Amino acid sequence: MKRKVLLLVLILIFISTYALADEVDSAKLNAEKFGIWTLLPPLIAIVLAFISKNVIISLFIGVLTGAFILSLNNYNVFGALIHSFLDLIVYMVSSLADSWNAGIILQCLTIGGMIALISKMGGAKAIAESLAKKAKSPVSAQIITWILGLFIFFDDYANALIVGPIMRPVTDKMRISREKLAFIIDATAAPIAGIALISTWIGYEVGLIKDAYESIGQNVNAYGIFVSTIPYRFYNILILIFIVATAILMKEFGPMYKVEKRARIKGEVLRKDSSPMMSDNDKNLEPNEGTKLKIKNALVPILVLMISAFAGFYYNGYIALAEDANMIEMIKDSPLSLMAIRETFGASDASIVLFQAALLASIVALLMGIKQKIFTVNEGIDTFIHGLKSLLITGVILVLAWSLSGVIKDLGTSKFLISILSDKMPEFLLPSVIFIFGAIISFSTGTSYGTMGILMPLTIPLAFSISPENSYMLMNAGAVLTGAIFGDHCSPISDTTILSSMGAACDHIDHVKTQLYYAITVGIITILFGYIPVGLGVPVYLVLPSALIVVIAFVYLFGKKVTF
Repeated sequence: MKRKVLLLVLILIFISTYALADEVDSAKLNAEKFGIWTLLPPLIAIVLAFISKNVIISLFIGVLTGAFILSLNNYNVFGALIHSFLDLIVYMVSSLADSWNAGIILQCLTIGGMIALISKMGGAKAIAESLAKKAKSPVSAQIITWILGLFIFFDDYANALIVGPIMRPVTDKMRISREKLAFIIDATAAPIAGIALISTWIGYEVGLIKDAYESIGQNVNAYGIFVSTIPYRFYNILILIFIVATAILMKEFGPMYKVEKRARIKGEVLRKDSSPMMSDNDKNLEPNEGTKLKIKNALVPILVLMISAFAGFYYNGYIALAEDANMIEMIKDSPLSLMAIRETFGASDASIVLFQAALLASIVALLMGIKQKIFTVNEGIDTFIHGLKSLLITGVILVLAWSLSGVIKDLGTSKFLISILSDKMPEFLLPSVIFIFGAIISFSTGTSYGTMGILMPLTIPLAFSISPENSYMLMNAGAVLTGAIFGDHCSPISDTTILSSMGAACDHIDHVKTQLYYAITVGIITILFGYIPVGLGVPVYLVLPSALIVVIAFVYLFGKKVTF
C-alpha cells in the first residue's frame, strides 16, 4: 500500500513539474542566458544582405545562426552544428504549416498567375497605355501610383502585388527608377492599411488596444481609441505626404537621387547588374500579334479580386464571430453599418480570403481569354502556371524570413531588447522611446504585427503609471503602432518590403538601400517634430500640420532637382 501511495506521489510530482516546465517562458530564459547574442541572427541576416546582395543566402545563414545558438542549450558546439541544420528545416516546415503563411504564399503565387493571364490578354498593356496618356510626366506618373496605393487601402499585401505590375510600364516610360516605384508601393502599403478605418489590420490593432486597457482596469471603446490614435500616427501620415512632396517638387536626396538621375538621364530604370525580384521581360506573357488591347481585360479581373475580397472579408469575419451571439445580432440589425463592416473585416482571416479572391479573379481572367479566343484552355492554364513560377523566388524568401522570425522569437530577441528599456525617464520622452523601441524590434524581427503584440501590453500600463491623462495614453498607443510600421518599412527581412520589391520588379537590396534614407529621415522628423512636442504638451492639431510643413520644407531645401 505504501509503495502504491509513494508511486502515486512521484507520478503527481512528475506531472506537476512537467506542467510547470511548460509554463516557463523559454524565450525569456534564452534572453537572460544569451543576452546580446540573441541579436546575432537578425544582425547577420541584415548585414550579409547588404554586403552580398543575396537575400536568400543571408536569411539562410541568419536562421542557421539562430538555430545554432538555441542548440547550445542541449549540445556541445559540434552537436549544435549538426542540430542547427536539422532545426532550420523544422523552422521552414513550420513556417509553411502555419495557415496564415500558407495563405500568403498561395495568394502571392495566384496573383502572379492572374497577372500573367491579364498580360497575355493585353489587359496590362491596355491599361498602361491608358494611364500613360494621363501620366504625361514623371510627376503625374508618381502621383497616380500614389493614388492607386491609397485606393487599395484594405490590405498591404494586395497593395504591393497589384500596384506594381499595373504601374511598371508607365513609370518605365516616364523614366522613373524601379527603386522609386518600389518605395512608393512600400510607403503606401502598410502606412495606409494601418490607419484605414476599414482594413485587414483593424481587428488586430483594436484587439491589442482593448486587451491593454483592460490590463489597467479600463473597459473602453477600443475602436474609438484606435480612431483617436490616428492623429498621433505621425510616421504613417508623414511618409504619405513625403511621397507627394518628392514627386511634385521633383527633388530627391541620398541614394534615391543617384538612381533617379540614372533613370532620367540614361533611361536605365534598373541597375545593369541588378537582380530584379520578378522578370518583366518575359516574351511568353506578351499578347499574341493581332490581339485587340482592351482595358476591361485587366479591369474586370482586378475588380473581381477587390469585390470578392471585400465580400470575403465580411463573410469570413461573420463566420468567425458566429459564437458571439450579441455581436451577430448587432450585425444582423445593421448589416451594412460601419460597425458591422469593421467587426467582420477585423475578425476575418485575410490571407485565406485574399487567396480565394485571387483564385476567383484568375478563373474569371482565364474564362475571358478563352471566350475572346486569345488562348485555348491549355494555353491559358500554361500561362497561369508560368505566372506562378515567376513568384517562386518570392515564396522562398518569405519562408526564410518567417523562419528567421520564428528563431528570433524562440531566442527571446525582443524580450532582451525590452529588458534594456528603463521606465525611469522624463514623461515627455516616453512616446519617442516607445517609437524608437518599436522600430528597433520590428527592424530586427521583420514583423510589425509581432512588435505591436509585444509592446502594446507593456506600453499602456507604463504610460498610465506615468500619466493617466487620455491624450498621453493615446500618443503612446499611437507610438507603438506607427513605430512598428516604421521599423518594418526599413527592414530588408520584412515580408511587405520583399513584396514591394517583387511588385516593382526591383532588386531587393537596391530597394532597401534607397528607401532606408527616406524612411529614417521621416522617422527623425516624427520624433523631433511629432512625439517630443506632443510629449511636452503641445496640442496635436498644431503639431501635425507643423510636422507636415517640415517634411515638405526638408525635401525642398535638401533635395536635388532631378532633370533630364
